[in-house]
Amino acid sequence: MRVLADVGPDFGIEQVALEAGVTKPVLYRHFSDKADLVEAMGERATEILLDRLIPAMNSEEAPRPRIRKSIDAFFATLEDYPNLYWVLARHTPIDGSGPDVVREDKEIIATALSALLGDYLRAFGLDSGPAEPWSYGLVGCVQNTAEWWLDRRSMSRESVTEYLTVLVWAAIDGFAREHGVVIDPNVPLEINKVVQLRSGGERGQAPRHGDGRAGGRAGPTVSTDRAVRSPER
Repeated sequence: MRVLADVGPDFGIEQVALEAGVTKPVLYRHFSDKADLVEAMGERATEILLDRLIPAMNSEEAPRPRIRKSIDAFFATLEDYPNLYWVLARHTPIDGSGPDVVREDKEIIATALSALLGDYLRAFGLDSGPAEPWSYGLVGCVQNTAEWWLDRRSMSRESVTEYLTVLVWAAIDGFAREHGVVIDPNVPLEINKVVQLRSGGERGQAPRHGDGRAGGRAGPTVSTDRAVRSPER
């Protein structure tokens, strides 16, 4: 990780061995090649991201601050580890034998967000059908914007986070109002204490690869600890 931070995505095995204070043959006892090393970095990257993102998504703050905190957690991770993100984004296994970490992490986050949004929609007596397409659309939007921001750096992290927060909240608020539900974006929801994501040892099923094989990483699941009554409209 230190070599990646200092050298960038085009680091070599020799540089990793030098940093570790070992010879290349010793390093190859632990990693078969650079792709194997990148895969290990991907596992660590997933841990770092979820350790920051899940607490933000589970925040019991009001809707808009909660959205802002979640988006900022993602951007902060990329800001702290830009070279790690780029090496993973560029590392796509040609033969499909290894994981596409960025795609799998997007799947993990979108699946978790879909379950979370679905529970919130049902709690408000709304159709939960949009939860999955919304989630994939939102995750793709945030990721694409994050890549643009990492490449351009034409504005602060705070600014781009706020712009995305406005966009996401406008979509949620518009759908709710269309169905007769008005949500104050600055007042915490009572169901925040009920609908939560679980991580760690209680993660759900791993995402699946495009060919139907089970993926190597598992994602968070949604926990509903008691019955939720739909808020009055």
